[in-house]
Amino acid sequence: MYALFVIAATSALLTTTNASRLTPPVLPLAVRTPYLSLWLNDARENPWNRWPMFWNGQDIGFSILAAVPETGNVYPLLGRAHDSLLPQREEDLFNVSYATFLGSNYDASTTNLTYLIPKSHSSENTPVELVLSFLSPITPTSTLRQSIPASYLTVHVKGSFNVDVYVDINGQWVSGDRGSFILWELEQQELGDSGVSLKTWKVRRETELLFSEFRDQAEWGTLHFTGPSDVRHECGTSALLRRRFSRTGTLQNADDGHYRSIMDEEPVFAFAKSFELNLSSSTSSPRSESVLFTIAHIQDPVTQFAASRGLTFMRPLWASWFSTVEKLLSFHYLDYENAFDLARNYSVQLEKDAHKSGSDDYVDIVALSARQVMGASSFSGTPDDPIIFQKEISSSGNIQTLDVIFPSSPFLLYTNPRWLAYTLEPIIEHTLSGQYPNKYAPHDIGYHFPNATGHPDGRDEYMPVEECGNILVMGLALINSLRYDTSMAAGSVWSSSGSQDFDANPAMSAFSLNKLEKRDDVFGLDDSWGGSTKGEQQAKKWVERSYRLWKQWTEYLIEYSLEPSHQLSTDDFAGPLQLQTNLALKGILGIKAMSKIAHIFGNADDVKYYKNISDVYISKWEDFSISRDGSHAKLAYDWYGSWTTLYNLYLDSVLCFHLESTSSTTSPTVNREDQKPLKPGHPGPSNSNKTGFVPLRVYKIQSDWYRAVLQRYGLPLDGRHLYTKSDWEFFAAAVTSKSVREEILQSVALWVNETTTDRPLVDLYETEGSGGFPRFSFMARPVVGGHFAFLTLERACGGKAIQGLEFLEEREEKNDGVKSRGEL
Repeated sequence: MYALFVIAATSALLTTTNASRLTPPVLPLAVRTPYLSLWLNDARENPWNRWPMFWNGQDIGFSILAAVPETGNVYPLLGRAHDSLLPQREEDLFNVSYATFLGSNYDASTTNLTYLIPKSHSSENTPVELVLSFLSPITPTSTLRQSIPASYLTVHVKGSFNVDVYVDINGQWVSGDRGSFILWELEQQELGDSGVSLKTWKVRRETELLFSEFRDQAEWGTLHFTGPSDVRHECGTSALLRRRFSRTGTLQNADDGHYRSIMDEEPVFAFAKSFELNLSSSTSSPRSESVLFTIAHIQDPVTQFAASRGLTFMRPLWASWFSTVEKLLSFHYLDYENAFDLARNYSVQLEKDAHKSGSDDYVDIVALSARQVMGASSFSGTPDDPIIFQKEISSSGNIQTLDVIFPSSPFLLYTNPRWLAYTLEPIIEHTLSGQYPNKYAPHDIGYHFPNATGHPDGRDEYMPVEECGNILVMGLALINSLRYDTSMAAGSVWSSSGSQDFDANPAMSAFSLNKLEKRDDVFGLDDSWGGSTKGEQQAKKWVERSYRLWKQWTEYLIEYSLEPSHQLSTDDFAGPLQLQTNLALKGILGIKAMSKIAHIFGNADDVKYYKNISDVYISKWEDFSISRDGSHAKLAYDWYGSWTTLYNLYLDSVLCFHLESTSSTTSPTVNREDQKPLKPGHPGPSNSNKTGFVPLRVYKIQSDWYRAVLQRYGLPLDGRHLYTKSDWEFFAAAVTSKSVREEILQSVALWVNETTTDRPLVDLYETEGSGGFPRFSFMARPVVGGHFAFLTLERACGGKAIQGLEFLEEREEKNDGVKSRGEL
């Protein structure tokens, strides 16, 4: 019975997922945490050309073979297992052949690799279709499922002749050091009355090094590789097992028991499954079968954290619901159908929204980004107080980096805003405890994941205006996501699902997971996120606890954001600079955000105070920041002839400030009449009082400017270099005219198809040449959550945010054809 639903679910996947258009150099396979991170290397070529890789490019032992017993042909499908079979010897009873690879297909949770397996190259039989379907489900309605550090692999076959399939893993999953000595065992588990029993290979280092990494891989934790009881198993030297399978199509249900290091006679842990598709010689009708495997990387504890109670070894969140690892793994295996359906629901909605907001190419870009964001996360805490720890993958390894959480926030706000709250929680708790001495917000809470031990000396990376602005605008975005009256007005499609009950217990998080629900016969679903009265109550409870911090960070911005001193912004690779236009704007928007946060707290004096200051500052900011000819924003106030991508302008819209009416904002006082504009026709807004917080004319000139400076592969970060940041490209493009947005989007899509970067989605790249890495190699970072900027904006302000930008289209109609790409 269980095999039947796997077949049905997999068949549904194959028929309902649209073909992917973009061909990135690397694709996600099993991506769940910073340490369970398997990627398809060289994804534009055949999957057997290279070994799968860890996010940083290191090979990971994972290979799949298929064999046709009637002909003795063996086909490598994934990884280079055929290296163990070549060169062939005369006495070999198999022939190494190559399947026809039909290509890859992916959505937000799934990557499918599809092959045709011929009976023989001279046979007239219709080839067997074989699909390797990797599912790392994104489940916005179930934090419980999202917290499980495990992934699925379904092997699906359809045809009329028999096929054997072999899958193996090695010790590279549990250590980045190939010399590490490893232990293993096979565990068999009967699952009660379910009719299912499982086999699990368990692999770990002999001596685990808690909270340590080697080449970014964890040196503690156990890999669990699970299949059904009817598969054959064996552990032994890689070449011996692969050759035995190639000769016989099966394994010996044996374990060589000789513990050793990862590459000492490389031990592999294998399963083999025989698919009998030709049960009768009288018929050749194709049959379908499948087998399900799971891969889990289990750590307990997951991090150490300088919490309010002191340095604490943090347990995984799943441990609150499952008393043993065995119970967790059996639940995960048997839950495949539910996980599949929840993930498919997300992918279908995402595809619909992305197509409406962008194009088919945008569908693929956000689909590629989703697992990468979540792959930097580790769920911890308890249902009373859930926490997500995030690793700044590849760039520094910091833990809970505020200016990395910030660009990932559009994904979190669109998908499940509570995950943003859980990600901010360690920063708030740590700072409230008094362990961080500075008055500004911390850059991170630990030099390297998974050690969230803080900076008691206050010597974290110095980005004070950046980080204060980041946490204030994210705080308001989170509050706004709670405040809606109807499901259509919710910031996330999934927010309104579930109970509207509010837990006022002050000992509990405002966003606890103590009320998991069962809906449509699916256990373990979140209650609603905010909405109506509940949303107001949750917002107030959340703000009250830390209001003094919000004020403290805002006071810092009041003193230092209007004219920022020589310091770094989030784009630290570009170096420090004084009077940064874009940085100042973020700080001012942070002050404005505090006026809204004060309203939730119920402090009318603070509302007025912070609003008045932000109003004065934004008027001065425009005076300082716009070029003398009025055509664009400068990189720095005093850097004449410079320009910048003003990506923080996005915050004005996503926080709904652009919808506000005011009659007090005036044009800058700089005399521009003595300098000829680059192009005539940069009038200010009409006489309407509806000018927004950041004057709407700033949106207009930036939209025009981006078209003028756009390069082959995107919009450069500023005028100093031709490199760009993809997250900021989407922030900037979201608040331009539709035609400029489309041009930027298509240039990024072209880059995805043509870039020579050979790592998971890179966010810092050259916009010309080969679209490769600049001096720095940023890869697999959660900042690609910024690619969701269009989607978050579409649903912001009760769905009215985009309406507030319609004036940009009026300008396009008037000036149609006036300025073309590259024309200054």
